[in-house]
Parts: sequence; C-alpha cells; structure tokens
Amino acid sequence: MNDLLIIPTDLPELSVAQIARLPHERLQELDHSLTALAAWTKLFRDRMTTALEQRYGETARSALVESGRDFGVTHFADGPLRISYELPKRVTWDQKCLSAIASRISASGERVEDYIDVELSVSESRFNGWPSVLKEQFAGARTVKAGKAKFVLELDKEDA
Repeated sequence: MNDLLIIPTDLPELSVAQIARLPHERLQELDHSLTALAAWTKLFRDRMTTALEQRYGETARSALVESGRDFGVTHFADGPLRISYELPKRVTWDQKCLSAIASRISASGERVEDYIDVELSVSESRFNGWPSVLKEQFAGARTVKAGKAKFVLELDKEDA
C-alpha cells in the first residue's frame, strides 16, 4: 500500500467535476491509487474475516446450534464488544434431477412453473456460432444491454 500516489483522506474532497478536470498525470495517479486501495482493502478484509473466524467462529456456530438453527444471525459479546454473526444458507439444486422432475410434472398435466422457477438462457458464444436461420428464430427473445464501462489509464512512456 506504500505505492499510493494520492492519499485516501484527500478523496472525499474531490468532486466528480474536479476529478474530470484533473491533468492527465494526476488522473492516472488517482486511477492507480484507487486500484491499489481496492486491492489492499480486499486483501485485508479477507485477512480480517479469517482472523474473526479464528477468534469467534466456534463461539458463533455454537450460539446458532444452541438456538436450534444451522444458519442465520446470532449475537454474542466478548467483553464490551458485541458481535453479530451471520451464516447464510446457500442452496444449490442438481439441474439434471430438477429437469427430470420437471418432465414428470409436465407429463402429469401440471404446470412446471407452479413448482419450479424456470429461466432459459442461451450463451452468447453458442448464439454467435449458430447459422443465421437459427439466429433469426431466437432474435425476438434476445435483448442486448450494455454492461458497466471500464476505463484503464496509462500514460505514454514518452510523455511521462
């Protein structure tokens, strides 16, 4: 983190208009500093989370179990420090198994949508590889939206 060119405490003072008017070198320095700061923040957030898991993980999981739950939120104290611990439930479904179940539901005359959330999609690489006749059939179902723009700033070596 020693390679930050702009000090994080200076950042709140810069408005969007001020940033947009920065000279090229300062704009590139700010971009570099923010990238470094984001990487540092992620690294140390991960380290902090691991340390908290090491220090409080067993206590937190025990508190959940004592309350009759495997997942959820629990609160406990360590001296004057109040700790909130959240262990979310992450459910995954076997897609082949769900597909077989959906076929049985449909074969019995029921609406699959009443039981299973169904979202169909086509990968863009597959779509682009199709013959135009097939693409035309799917074109009405396809919507293309722009993602979030990303800028990378580099100063020309000869101008620096």
